[in-house]
Amino acid sequence: MVLPLGVGRAPRRRTGLGALTLAAVAVLLPSPATARPAPDAPDGHCARLSQLRVPAAARQQADCLDELTTAGTAATGHTDPADWAGLTPKNLATPTGVPGIQIDGYFPDTSTTNTNHGWNHDAQFVIRLPDRWNGGLVVAGTPGNREQYANDRAIADWVLARGYAYAATDKGNTGPAFYRDGSRPGDAVAEWNTRLTQLTRAARASVAQRYHRPLEERTLVTGMSNGGYLVRWQLENHPELYDGGVDWEGTLWRAEGPNLFTFLPAALRDYPTYAAGGPAAGQAREALLRAGFPAGSEFLWPYHHEVYWDLTQRVYREEFDPGFDGEKEAGTPYCAPGTVPGCDADYDYATRSSGVHAAVERIALTGRIGKPLITIQGNLDVLLPAGRGSDVYARMVRQAGLGGRYRYYRIEDGTHTDALVDTFPDRLRPLLPCHRSAFTALESWLTTGHRPPANHTVVRPAGADQASLLAECRLDG
Repeated sequence: MVLPLGVGRAPRRRTGLGALTLAAVAVLLPSPATARPAPDAPDGHCARLSQLRVPAAARQQADCLDELTTAGTAATGHTDPADWAGLTPKNLATPTGVPGIQIDGYFPDTSTTNTNHGWNHDAQFVIRLPDRWNGGLVVAGTPGNREQYANDRAIADWVLARGYAYAATDKGNTGPAFYRDGSRPGDAVAEWNTRLTQLTRAARASVAQRYHRPLEERTLVTGMSNGGYLVRWQLENHPELYDGGVDWEGTLWRAEGPNLFTFLPAALRDYPTYAAGGPAAGQAREALLRAGFPAGSEFLWPYHHEVYWDLTQRVYREEFDPGFDGEKEAGTPYCAPGTVPGCDADYDYATRSSGVHAAVERIALTGRIGKPLITIQGNLDVLLPAGRGSDVYARMVRQAGLGGRYRYYRIEDGTHTDALVDTFPDRLRPLLPCHRSAFTALESWLTTGHRPPANHTVVRPAGADQASLLAECRLDG
């Protein structure tokens, strides 16, 4: 659902990032009735529960759970199903049999958009520490502007069942008005990167406390959409913290473009003309194709026009260019070109001030990755078209001379949101099994040195039904 945004500009709030360097005393809260206390046995179920302290956390709650996957946490209140709604196919199986410790908490921050646990406090995190540990850690940032449980079905369940410890952050601000956070344009998105770095360091320390030994295998970073952007940024800027990453359709930010602002305004301008039919519809379609929206994806355009394109353009433009619409906050929804001042359908990023481009440059990607990275993206993605995103990022990595550390797989018939597969089962395939294949390929790359297949498009197997597509994605196919 598209949430209404107010028209009066709210003051930008400082995030309190200066407090990140201060050591805060972690508060261990009592476990809720749904969680079971456990003895501090040296090994076994929930060992060392009372000894765990997340470094720099302002608040934490550690609980002993019989099930860390959503098969248990959805019932005990240790996840939020609304956080991961719409991100996975309806028939996705849920693994079970993963007992261990869950730590919920937050780092010092001054914004309050995240209401989980009644805390009304941002910079919330979740850390899960399975009893049967494989020696590794997976960390993730969330897609969109969701909270820390958004990856629980798509990523956390599966990696926990494989024995990994898992940690995720809300990125420090949430919701469609995330842009209110910070004191200058770009601050809210810049905080996302800081929060994932902060969580990775804290989670690595928490793992060492829980298992009384350092990470034996690897620390991997992964995420989808905005979470995929974070994977890229972390491997470019903090490769010392990770062994590698899997980027699931990450957002591309470049000051010179392409970025969201170089193709979304075209969708807002031309889609209504295309949808209306008539003599101008063909020309409008060609304009959408030139903007980067792939031919063959037209059946997805109505949904994205209604749900994604308009809201995404307005709220991210407000984050980086709040002056475009004057005193309005995030513009005028669904305005036609030339009808109101500051209409986002009229937005022209190339002509905006150097200050706007500088705000994007602060959080921009370079392609200079320091550890192995695998990207997957659907060729029918019409929120972040591959031709204006991952294709470009792959070139950036090659131009940096780092193609040997990188693999990129376009997934035929994949789109941005896997839940749409249930609506169009004959036209789409889920990306989730391809993410899992990329993840295991990265494991093999790091462990045995076996390099994944060269960059290519993963074709949809002839005659494959949805059950088989959900069960397997062969990257070498």
